[in-house]
Amino acid sequence: MIQRIQTLYLLVAGILMGLTLCLPLAWFGSDAGTFELRAFALESLDGAVRQSTWYMGVLQAAACVLPLITIFLYRRRLLQIRLCAVAMVLMLGVVAMEAIYYFLCARLFADFAFHTQGFRPAIALPIVGLFFMYLAARAIFRDELMVRAADRIR
Repeated sequence: MIQRIQTLYLLVAGILMGLTLCLPLAWFGSDAGTFELRAFALESLDGAVRQSTWYMGVLQAAACVLPLITIFLYRRRLLQIRLCAVAMVLMLGVVAMEAIYYFLCARLFADFAFHTQGFRPAIALPIVGLFFMYLAARAIFRDELMVRAADRIR
């Protein structure tokens, strides 16, 4: 299990999505103060919630847990490939939800006389995680082909 490269790919994808859950994704500054977009809420720097982003947080949590569950299904490679595909769809959903919430929050602050906004590096982690999920699915598929070829030789 640990010696396979796809285990490392799945572990890295799970860790990246876990970091996305914990780190701020974007920041917004205005006359009302500075706010950070996080997985579950748009918060001010003192921790007060301005707007809930609960749907994005649940999607990110599912995209974080699924690669870690997939690691332990190493005897069922076809199921692993399917779960990798589901995780990739979830990660694409996370990227779409991040974009939607970013622009919704930007519209929220557009009414102020002074406002500025920017991205944090954590907003790109689901895209990197998507790449690692693709690599894992490809490596699992190669393992399945190798097992089928070995069965044919017998």
